[in-house]
Amino acid sequence: MSNNRSAIRLAYLYPKHLNFYADRGNITVFKRRLEWRGLTFELVEVGLGESFPEDCDLYYIGGGQDRDQALVSEHLVSQAANLRRAVDSGAVVLAIGGGFQLLGHSYLTVQGTKLVGAGLFDVETTGTATRLCGDVAIEVCLDGHTETVVGYENHAGRTSLGPLCKPFGSVQFGFGNNAEDGFEGATWGRCVGTNLHGPLLPKNPWLADTLLNWALKHANAKVELAPLDDNLAVLARAAVLRNTV
Repeated sequence: MSNNRSAIRLAYLYPKHLNFYADRGNITVFKRRLEWRGLTFELVEVGLGESFPEDCDLYYIGGGQDRDQALVSEHLVSQAANLRRAVDSGAVVLAIGGGFQLLGHSYLTVQGTKLVGAGLFDVETTGTATRLCGDVAIEVCLDGHTETVVGYENHAGRTSLGPLCKPFGSVQFGFGNNAEDGFEGATWGRCVGTNLHGPLLPKNPWLADTLLNWALKHANAKVELAPLDDNLAVLARAAVLRNTV
């Protein structure tokens, strides 16, 4: 674990392969929201064949098409123990789209190929011939605070949650994990997996700050995140919500 510092170390996993849904936009949000508060940010990019560091405060894995997921899945499984040790120490994980699928137990593609996952989330995903696409709004409760989180979903996978994790949110509009159970994404400890992208964080600063606060706790940073002027984000969220009524 990090020791009494105001910097957050973020490990971006497979940026050359899993970056399909404007994932660098989420990284930029983390960086800017720290810098605007006078805090520092260190980015560690971890590629295929490289060991996952265990001393980062926040781990990010983005989306990718099936062929990209197939390229990284075996290596990801080989590094699962490193990631689990980091999570057990209190580190934060944000997984989007294909990255979320690969952090489950497995992903069965529509072609019938089974990709074994890292098993961080108690979920299974099965690919289908039809995609779930469109704006989505979900009700999310983290740290006892409830907010509406908005985004865009575009996934052929149908994800089912096991008993060891909770849904990230309840669907207010859109399809969610499988268009049946009314849930979207999954959470386990300080780990969040979701199919919301576009990217996700620019329109949801509350979520970004919640994850940053968790990461700062892992870093033992004795700081409070000062409020920011999030008016543009509020307007962007309102535009999405208008489209969902």
